[in-house]
Amino acid sequence: MHGLLVIDMQNDFCRGGALAVADGDAIVAGINAAMPRFDAVILTQDWHPAGHSSFASSHDAAPMSVTEMSYGPQVLWPDHCIQGSGGAAFHPDLDVNQADMIVRKGYNPAIDSYSAFFENDHKTPTGLQGYLETRGITQLTLVGLATDFCVHYSAVDAAQLGFDVTVDLDLCRAIDFDGSLGAALTAMEQSNVNLERSR
Repeated sequence: MHGLLVIDMQNDFCRGGALAVADGDAIVAGINAAMPRFDAVILTQDWHPAGHSSFASSHDAAPMSVTEMSYGPQVLWPDHCIQGSGGAAFHPDLDVNQADMIVRKGYNPAIDSYSAFFENDHKTPTGLQGYLETRGITQLTLVGLATDFCVHYSAVDAAQLGFDVTVDLDLCRAIDFDGSLGAALTAMEQSNVNLERSR
């Protein structure tokens, strides 16, 4: 069984959003077209309470600066994907009706969550692993936003959990902050994640 894991295709990560990824909108149609080829489609949704600890505004700090949290270094982001906001909603063109499941992450105010499998302490699970295992899904293809953060961390965790993981780079877009894309691609390759282009 082969699942498609669609990472954070939300308004705040697309054009005009609070944390827009360049060309984020451009991959929506390709993701929709890919969905019917998979046995299951899972969407992730960044879902932060207002005043989240990963927001620069919570620390009176500059966005994209880095602070030290109890679980390690943390990039401080502009306020984004606040629960119930328009920015947290999925891109209006994304075919959410094809999704079997939606996994929300980042809802704990004290800890950020890039990966679809674990919060940033690398210990607190989201429950996605159990869902995939009970569905009999052993292969995963990841698409979405952003290649160098949530896609990267989700792919590495999935590979370490024993899934056969592919990232379709043509259906992802990156922030590429301070060399983050190159580092993410290297980390994924070292974790035996297959990096492919669909076109």
